[in-house]
Amino acid sequence: MEMGAIASEKQMKQILNYIKIGQEEGAILKTGGNRIMDRGLDKGFFIEPTVFTDVNQEMQIVQEEIFGPVVTIQKFKDEKEAVELANDVDFGLAGGIFTNDGARALRVIKKLRAGITWINTYHPAFVEAPWGGYKQSGIGRSLGTYGLEDFQEIKQINSNMNVGLTGWFKN
Repeated sequence: MEMGAIASEKQMKQILNYIKIGQEEGAILKTGGNRIMDRGLDKGFFIEPTVFTDVNQEMQIVQEEIFGPVVTIQKFKDEKEAVELANDVDFGLAGGIFTNDGARALRVIKKLRAGITWINTYHPAFVEAPWGGYKQSGIGRSLGTYGLEDFQEIKQINSNMNVGLTGWFKN
């Protein structure tokens, strides 16, 4: 696994606070959850990859975007419930499906309310394709031709090349 530093001390503290909240809400911390201070990493903002189990849909660590090395593992009884749980949040930046069943993967991924999705991989992106979320995740799209629109001002130009009365105003 490759993992980099957290972008800022403020973000690192926010992630560590989410980890604390997860424990207070009753989620089971299976691994990680701490700032890495050894191996010379004390000069940066590093957090151990963190895994929570025994979570439920109402927990803050399930409902919100943490933007850190934290994953929640949630059980579901069937495909329908998995999609319902995944979509029952206010955010929808990204999602992934891991399965050997290609038809199921396409069926489920089409139902996810997320702006960027993956099947049997996670996180590669292409600059030619739009990047952005659904619901309360992000504003607009970046990358691809969609991303160029943020840097353009669109203008409508109407022209009458037959100079004279247009009939719009009374004489």
